[in-house]
Amino acid sequence: MMENEARMIEKISKDVLDKLNATPSRDFCGMVGIEIHLMKVLIFSSRFQLSCFVNNLRGSHHSGFDEHGLKLHLQNQLLSQMLNQNDMRISHLGALKERLCDHRVLIILDDVNSIKQLEALANETTWFGPGSRIVVTTENNELMQQHGINYTYHVVFPSDEQALKILCRYAFRQSYPHICFKELALRVTKLCGNLPLGLRVVGSSLRGKNEEEWEEVILKLDTILDHQDIEEVLKVGYESLHENELSLFLHIAVFFNYNDVDFVKSMFADNNLDIKHGLKILVSRSLIHVSTDGEIVMHKLLQQVGRKAVRREEPWKCRILIETPDICDVLERAKGSRAVSGILFDISDIDEVSISSRAFKRMPNLRFLKIYKSKEGGNDIENIPEDIEFPPRLRLLHWEAYPNKCLPPTFHPEYLVQLNLRDNELEKLWEGTQRLQNLQKLDLFGSLNFKELPDLSNASNLDSLDLSGCESLVEIPSSFRNLHKLKQLTMLLCIKLQVVPDHFNLASLTSVVMVGCWKLRKLPGISRNITSLSIADTMLEELPESVRLWSRLETLSIYGSLNISPIWLDRWQERKGADIVTIPDWIKDLHGLTWLHGLSKTCLPSSLRKLTVETCLSLVYFPFDSQVTDFFFPHCFKLCPEARSVIIQKQGRMSAYLPGGEIPWEFEYQATGNALTIPFDIYRFRICVVISPKREHIEDVNLVTTSQDVDITECGVQVLREETDGSIGSQESYDDECLSDVSNEPSSQQVYDNLSGGNSDSCSEQVSEDEDKSLS
Repeated sequence: MMENEARMIEKISKDVLDKLNATPSRDFCGMVGIEIHLMKVLIFSSRFQLSCFVNNLRGSHHSGFDEHGLKLHLQNQLLSQMLNQNDMRISHLGALKERLCDHRVLIILDDVNSIKQLEALANETTWFGPGSRIVVTTENNELMQQHGINYTYHVVFPSDEQALKILCRYAFRQSYPHICFKELALRVTKLCGNLPLGLRVVGSSLRGKNEEEWEEVILKLDTILDHQDIEEVLKVGYESLHENELSLFLHIAVFFNYNDVDFVKSMFADNNLDIKHGLKILVSRSLIHVSTDGEIVMHKLLQQVGRKAVRREEPWKCRILIETPDICDVLERAKGSRAVSGILFDISDIDEVSISSRAFKRMPNLRFLKIYKSKEGGNDIENIPEDIEFPPRLRLLHWEAYPNKCLPPTFHPEYLVQLNLRDNELEKLWEGTQRLQNLQKLDLFGSLNFKELPDLSNASNLDSLDLSGCESLVEIPSSFRNLHKLKQLTMLLCIKLQVVPDHFNLASLTSVVMVGCWKLRKLPGISRNITSLSIADTMLEELPESVRLWSRLETLSIYGSLNISPIWLDRWQERKGADIVTIPDWIKDLHGLTWLHGLSKTCLPSSLRKLTVETCLSLVYFPFDSQVTDFFFPHCFKLCPEARSVIIQKQGRMSAYLPGGEIPWEFEYQATGNALTIPFDIYRFRICVVISPKREHIEDVNLVTTSQDVDITECGVQVLREETDGSIGSQESYDDECLSDVSNEPSSQQVYDNLSGGNSDSCSEQVSEDEDKSLS
């Protein structure tokens, strides 16, 4: 990035942060039109404990999830990115509040286009610690009004002088034009309509060009009737690409935006394209950029332009099919051509399609086949001929709701890099041993009838395997031991799984999820490199000796038989585990552990800060001398008074969620209902509320439950004082504290929350300043 551009972005970022600091904390900050440059705001985020830039939210709106699944997916994505745990899985919508309520965070939500995205990621300011700032970018101002965002920042177009500088930085690598190009640069700037993205793309395409070539570009731009039609301006930038780079641009726009750069290189490894050079050209033309963690990012407008370009290609030379009627015609009548390299088929709105056994016969160069549902409803493809022949060199096969019991006998996955067959009717993939040396990702999520994994001994490059919901799977084959590059293994709710290899001792494996595998009684040996582990309590009966060597383990989740999301109860009634009673002594030796989802009556590691025990009805004690600052004990009804008192009186930053039916005596100000008045001169206090669900079968009652789900029946305030000198505690002692509690009775719940100085950062909805302080 050029020095002048860096200063310009710094100015924008500083302006944004100034606005953030000036914004009352009870509101979220809506940012309109800043887009990718808002990532630079994170440069100035040192005063925040955690920061995160969540992009591509527009794409999540049509991701095929129902409302609950979408919100869970978005929260999982945010927490994974913010906590740098790519393998994180959350089970309920209270997780975001649990993890972030005591942290000062900066979160940028880019390109929001649905109110459900805001409800999932930033529904309440109390989800985040005091001093947090949430920045939203959107093209729809109504969304911000609907969500109660009253403070907006509108980014205006750059001035003529600024626009010229933007163009010159990309065309000449300096902020002013070369001597002979001044007039040409002014004309191009005007024709680009001062649109920053257009200036960047067109400027990059003109770098190194002579005056005659500039004139040719000006002629193209001059034909655009509306010079603020960004798509027409952007076309000028990509149409000058050579054939190979243009093909790569279009494939990224359709299939591979927001994918890892090495993964994309693997997808094109057998192609004549010089993928490394092609990516370099696209970066230099500002058509894509590669993030610091190696992700390819194409601006949404460029992606739209690319997809429109695909639709405009002549039928006989169309390389990517994305129009549903055209795809149906090709698959039913076997009318494809050698030019086709990719098919993106959204089956959400199809009525019916009968695929010919020769559907792919005339498409030998098809590499990328993605059949998916962007929304609920529509008809699945119900009939595929048993003798259908897939193209021999497929690199991507993504087919949701695949209807047959097995892939065809002629199927050869030798060239496959990714195989995604979610929510299918498969009982097995194929017979015998296949060549799988290119396979990196295998996703069989929701394969309810899947009984047998194939021999994976040749899948030497497999790094991700998802078997969640394979409820008919009984055994993991011994060939699993050969997966020496496997990083992430997910086996959620494999309810019949009984046999696994004795050793998962793969040095590459960092994340394992084996929750809901209730028939497993033994935890297999796992590599000492593991960083995240989720298991069922039934697996604690016999433990491997390697557990004490898990020095890198940061997150441990141990789920009891009762700990299952209500959304799965209808399907998985056969739960055979026992309630969690204890966790063995080896927990105290895990010195890297920061979050434990389970229970220990013994010593906890000194590094532990969060303890979640959702299902232990028999929990009475926990180690009183622990350093835990976040407690989540919603169903621990036998928790002894001593344990409650220790938590309630614990000093420093903390939060807790405990069972109880009345306000504890430590809260000296108490009232019935949802309103309470306290003296004006109280600066630091905790609040407690007793809540009761409004309906019998509420899906998930927790700290983020809305007022539509619960009634507040009682409330109380505990004044925080410094014991040593009788004065109010220091900022360091009580800043950002949060305490929470739930009810003794299944029908009611009690929640504590703790404010610092009546600061509206923590509880802006409940506290206001007047002659008195009113809590409501």
